[in-house]
Amino acid sequence: MKTVFIGTPEFGAIILEGLVNSIYKPVLVVTSPDKPVGRKQLVTPPPVKVLAGKNNIKVEQPQKISDIKTELLDLKPDMIVVSAYGQIIPKEILDIPKYGCLNIHPSLLPKYRGASPIQAAVLNGDRRTGVTIMLMDEKMDHGKIISQRSITMDEKEGAVSLHNKLASLGSNLLLETISNLERGLVKITSQNDEQATFTKTLTKIEGTINWKKPADMIEREIRAFEYWPTSFTFWKKLNALLRIKITKARVLKSMKGIDFPIGQTFVVPKEGLGVQCGEDFLIIERLQLEGKEEMSSEEFLRGHPDFIGAILK
Repeated sequence: MKTVFIGTPEFGAIILEGLVNSIYKPVLVVTSPDKPVGRKQLVTPPPVKVLAGKNNIKVEQPQKISDIKTELLDLKPDMIVVSAYGQIIPKEILDIPKYGCLNIHPSLLPKYRGASPIQAAVLNGDRRTGVTIMLMDEKMDHGKIISQRSITMDEKEGAVSLHNKLASLGSNLLLETISNLERGLVKITSQNDEQATFTKTLTKIEGTINWKKPADMIEREIRAFEYWPTSFTFWKKLNALLRIKITKARVLKSMKGIDFPIGQTFVVPKEGLGVQCGEDFLIIERLQLEGKEEMSSEEFLRGHPDFIGAILK
């Protein structure tokens, strides 16, 4: 089967690796253009391009996917596999392959359509999630379902761990699905649009911790946003406003007689560094001051004892 792969980030690279190591190795990889990354804004190729290069697969990086319509028509692929590309694939591309365009989506559709399904599962405290392979149409995550597989999430699952589990799950399910599709052994079903939920593209500002929220909600945000946009707060020290990223925390239920202004830091005997939230307390276990290395709260307080009693913004 002549296959084309379309994708960009690490999730897509894991899916592509599964295809490369199978009988369905793509003859062409389409990915996003290289872009500046990090503080130094170094122009960096996407993970999918790097993997394709290591495996001697031709790569195209169009600004718009429709720019390579002619090349795809000439190539006449039997199937196009799409994973985390970031563009809507137009009908003129969807109609090219014999078996259609398959998309690997990290949720149990129709739940969590859109850009941030993995983070949504963590934010909402879900215990089960999974991957869906669908036959793409022109609407976002709307296509008919070919196969699904679910997993149980760990109680304190973070987005990075869940991302890797779902990518591996999706890679294995994809190979099974393609094989079944070739043999006519799949049952394709429409999604129930009335049950659809949608997720949005996360922005940097959403990582700002709102201490008025309940502690359990903030703790889930820290796990959900650990890759992007991360969870951070601000400490006003003298005339400087210092940015602090919180990387690991746990919830401590409110205790009788202990009540601080929202956002205030304090030491909880035998528990550690606490912050008063809108409901209950957040115990900070690991954090990172901007420009410094990540460290435990104990290490941080040894160097910054004046942090106790601060009101975080």
